[in-house]
Amino acid sequence: MTSLLWILIAVQIVMGVFDTFYHHELTERLAWRPSQRYELQLHGVRNMMYAFLFLVLGWLEVHGILAIVIVAVLVAEIIITLLDFVEEDMSRKLPASERINHTLLAINYGAILVLLLPVLIGWAMQPTGIKSAYTGWLSIVAAAAAVGAALCGIRDFTAARRLGRMHSAPAIGLVEKLQGRQIVLVTGATGFIGSRLVASLTASGHQVIALVRNPTKAELPLPITLITSLDQIPADTRIDTIVNLAGEPIGNGLWTEAKRRKILDSRIQITGDVVDLIGRLERKPAVLVSGSAIGWYGLWQDQVLTESAKSHACFSHELCDAWENAARPAADHGVRVVHLRIGLVIGTDGGFITRMLTPFEFGLGGPLGSGKQWMSWIERDDLVRLIAHVIASSDISGPINATAPIPVTNLKFTEELSRRLHRPAVFRIPASLLRRVGGDFANELLLGGQRVLPNKAMMNGFKFRHETLRSAFEAIL
Repeated sequence: MTSLLWILIAVQIVMGVFDTFYHHELTERLAWRPSQRYELQLHGVRNMMYAFLFLVLGWLEVHGILAIVIVAVLVAEIIITLLDFVEEDMSRKLPASERINHTLLAINYGAILVLLLPVLIGWAMQPTGIKSAYTGWLSIVAAAAAVGAALCGIRDFTAARRLGRMHSAPAIGLVEKLQGRQIVLVTGATGFIGSRLVASLTASGHQVIALVRNPTKAELPLPITLITSLDQIPADTRIDTIVNLAGEPIGNGLWTEAKRRKILDSRIQITGDVVDLIGRLERKPAVLVSGSAIGWYGLWQDQVLTESAKSHACFSHELCDAWENAARPAADHGVRVVHLRIGLVIGTDGGFITRMLTPFEFGLGGPLGSGKQWMSWIERDDLVRLIAHVIASSDISGPINATAPIPVTNLKFTEELSRRLHRPAVFRIPASLLRRVGGDFANELLLGGQRVLPNKAMMNGFKFRHETLRSAFEAIL
């Protein structure tokens, strides 16, 4: 085979490795998404084909019917790739970088076939047999690529098998507290929490009006009313409840000045728009459940925090306090206002834990800093149930802690996650390194923590399905 052909094959390998590790493992987390089980099976078969092709073509010349077998494998690979394209379009929205990478892979693969097929046809015209084609370092690289592709194939098959054992709880029973057929406006409806809330509401027969940025990309269950601006809602519209969860994510990047402003402005603006909407509605909603977070309390080390606790100044407090203050004027219109101070939300479809699963699964996890900082968490379905409980309980107003009753230290969290994944967790990340790299982001979100208890929810009769971290991990993993 020519040098140009080997160069194209090397480029294909590099792009394939990038696609596998950056997209499939790190950003899209296919190994932890039950909806992608079939896609992973296709990836597994294709990777095994790649391993076979690298091993054979890197070390051998195969003639006669054996060359025809290689051609058949190439045709089968193309068919599997086309099935993979269809499956991806049906089961998930690919990010732009992955679509670009797939396009480049397809173009490069076409060029490889143009150069490779004449060679294989020539081999097929010869008597059936096998001839050594060792080419030094190129054969070694091909063997390494074969091993890598085979390991990725095993990884895909193993993950697909695991996904077959993972089943999400039915959404229909999460909002059973809500009586009658309610009309609920949800902002942040496509987010990690909002999408599950919307699915629960629609499954239980409630009508949902969802504020989204792009209706064509909103993967939400039907029937549902999609809007892109609150101005689209006429004044005579009946809305029984508003759940305001919209806002720029806080954990997906360092807190630069621009990021801080975007985090703050996104929450203040949409919450102000919600209050303006309430002001012009002829019939006011009964309750506004507006997002906040336990960051309102600031950093308190081991101090137990309930809804009556005071705060310490930091960016997290500044953000949450401004968010709550923006929602408070809705009470002037006779609307009951609840500030949902949410902890770390646990689920495999999103949230902070999704960034931990891959390194922990490969045995690269460990405590952050000393591991003594508290993590006040809540399982996502429990959070949806708590939102429904708050809506149905007319005597709940003001701040309410949305956390499980048993917070844990980061060290305990690490131990439970590694136990559930059957992996060691010994790679402790020094606090000094985290602070140097992450600044306030690391100091407040990763190394700070709060020991928060949901006193108001429990005193009002709310029952958590997952009081312990072990119970939550067993449910979602």
